[in-house]
Amino acid sequence: MHIQQLFNLEGRVALVTGGAGQYGQCMVEALGEAGARVITASRNLDEGRRVAETFRQQGLQVDAMALDQGDHNSIRELAASISNTYGRLDIFVNNAVSRPMKGYDAPISQFADSMQVNATGMMDLLREMAALIEESGGGSIINIASMMGMRGPDLSNYDGTDMGHPPPDYFFHNAGLINLTRYLAKVYAGKQVRVNCISPGGLFNHQPEQFLKNYCKKVPLGRMANRDDIKGLVVLLASDAGAYINGENILMDGGLNA
Repeated sequence: MHIQQLFNLEGRVALVTGGAGQYGQCMVEALGEAGARVITASRNLDEGRRVAETFRQQGLQVDAMALDQGDHNSIRELAASISNTYGRLDIFVNNAVSRPMKGYDAPISQFADSMQVNATGMMDLLREMAALIEESGGGSIINIASMMGMRGPDLSNYDGTDMGHPPPDYFFHNAGLINLTRYLAKVYAGKQVRVNCISPGGLFNHQPEQFLKNYCKKVPLGRMANRDDIKGLVVLLASDAGAYINGENILMDGGLNA
C-alpha cells in the first residue's frame, strides 16, 4: 500500500474526548486533516461546538457531542448518539481528564472525585467505546496518559516558582492507564481492536519563565512540546500505518527521560 494511503483516514469516524483542550484540539485537527470525521466530546458542549465550528471553517469534518465522563448514563447516551448518527466508530482517543486536586495536601475527598472520573468513569467509557469499535469491524483506541505515569516527579522543575507540588491523583491514574492499555490489548485479542497509549511530556502553555528554564535545560531538544508534536503520532496509531502496533506505551518527551 502506498505510504499516503496507509495514513489516510477517509471514511473513518473518530471520537476525541476532551477535544476542546490543549492537546485535544491538536488531535482533533490531526485526525480531521487525515480525512476522518471527528467528534469532540466534553461536559462543556458550547465550547465543543465552538471548537468544532472553527475546524469546519478550515474544511475539516468535526462535530461536537456532550459527555460527562463521571456519569454512566451520559456515557451510554454518547455511545447511542454515535451509533445512531454515524453507524460506526473506528477510532477512540481517550483524552479527557479531570484535575480536582491542586497539590499533595489537597482534601482527600478530591482524590475520590478524581477517581470517579479518571478511573471508574474512564473504564466505563473505554468499555462502551471499545464495544462500538468491535461492532464496526475493528479499529484503534489511543489512550493519552503522561510521562508522569512512568516516573516520579522531578520537583527541581518547580524551584524558584510558586507552582507547588504536582497533584498525586494525576500520577496515580496515568500509571494505571498505561498498564490498562496492555490489559485491553490482550482482552481484545482476535477482535481487530488495537489499544495503545501515548505518554507526552510537558506541552508549552506559557508556564512561568523560571519553570520553563528549569524544565527545558533537561530536555535534549531544548524545549517543551508544541501543538504539532503529537499530531503525527496520533495519526500513526489511528491509521493502517500503525496496524501492527498494539499494547504499546509511547513516551513523547523530547528525550527528557532518555
